Amino acid sequence: MSAPGAAVGLSEPAWRRTLGAISALTGAAAVAGSIQLVTGTFTPPVSDLRPLGLESWVLPGLWLAGSVAVPCVGTAVLAWRRSPWMGPAAVGSGVLLGVELAVQVPFVGLDPLQGVMGIVAVSLVALGWSSARRSGTKDRP
Repeated sequence: MSAPGAAVGLSEPAWRRTLGAISALTGAAAVAGSIQLVTGTFTPPVSDLRPLGLESWVLPGLWLAGSVAVPCVGTAVLAWRRSPWMGPAAVGSGVLLGVELAVQVPFVGLDPLQGVMGIVAVSLVALGWSSARRSGTKDRP
């Protein structure tokens, strides 16, 4: 006889683990990127920021932390906790990642990493939407 709830992991949908892994990896990368920008380590030239009136990468680093790292880490935590709100959180994380990419392209130009992260953003939205529909949170206020 098995313990109550022992089969929960077996019936857990694959998208929950997938969303958790994608969110955790993206959040960790965004935390690392934020730290690099705030500390000035391996940053693009500051001249890229002059059209914005900025003289350092600190504000963009904080923007990256707030718009990508925090939402993605939050989504990963919700996935780990098997929360029904993971889907809507993933949609929000994906949209914010897409906004981050759209905002940075005019200033730092196109890079293959942006294409990869664009795929991640679309994946977060698509899998999050699927999760929200399956868990019934899509229509909740």
